[in-house]
Amino acid sequence: MKNKKFWRWTNLAPETGQEGEAERVLELYGTIAEESWFDDDVTPQMFREELFAGNGPVTIWLNSPGGDCIAASQIYSMLMDYTGNVTVKIDGIAASAASVIAMAGTTVLMAPTALMMIHNPMTVAFGDTAEMQKAIDMLDEVKESIVNAYEIKTGMSRAKISHLMDSETWMNANRAIELGFADDILEDKKKKCATDDVAFSFAAKSSEMRLWNKLEGKFKTKPVANSEPEPKEPAQQTPVANPASDPEPKPEDKPVTQECPLTPAEEEQGANIADLMKRLSLLK
Repeated sequence: MKNKKFWRWTNLAPETGQEGEAERVLELYGTIAEESWFDDDVTPQMFREELFAGNGPVTIWLNSPGGDCIAASQIYSMLMDYTGNVTVKIDGIAASAASVIAMAGTTVLMAPTALMMIHNPMTVAFGDTAEMQKAIDMLDEVKESIVNAYEIKTGMSRAKISHLMDSETWMNANRAIELGFADDILEDKKKKCATDDVAFSFAAKSSEMRLWNKLEGKFKTKPVANSEPEPKEPAQQTPVANPASDPEPKPEDKPVTQECPLTPAEEEQGANIADLMKRLSLLK
């Protein structure tokens, strides 16, 4: 007897306590119900009980070529009825009936390498022309039910969806997002965070180096004509001047100090130095 359980929960939240609202992960890998749920009451009930055992967000990892449209319809309805957020992450393929399940996601994400395929439903019929016509009518109604799910998710017209199904449309992640079957692409958060940190580090370092280069290029110290240091005389105690008794020294007796007045350009450069140093301190 085949195993009817084709799904697997990787972490079931506790039934009681606050942890019951923790995120749960469901894996749907392989064929959707190798045996039809058409006359099966036990398997759908088992899936429903496990799904509604918690009330927190659910993440579904989906990789399936399709399967039973009845099982896909019931799973879709259960996920739509679930009160928590449902995030569907397609890491391989979501084809045929599996694409219907994906439409129940609050958010549908696809790996950059993932695929989605939609087409017309198929069946096997046996009998005379009347039986063949019944099978055709049945397939038409099944198709309309599938179009309902696609229309709710994408917002496209039924005629366009029907045309895509007639053509057996394969979509990569970008195409699926463009048509509305998916919402975004799965990203590697580890690499994204590492790239942002490195980019910020290089940007700060390069800005600091540019400021230092400006300082070195524009404000170099000019050499003095007489670079030899003058000999220092021993310090002598200077007597306190008495304004009443000491005469005012003559201009020729005053020590000569060499003054270098700043040009307007140098004064402007001095203002730039203060501004640049302020910016440099902000980087540090």
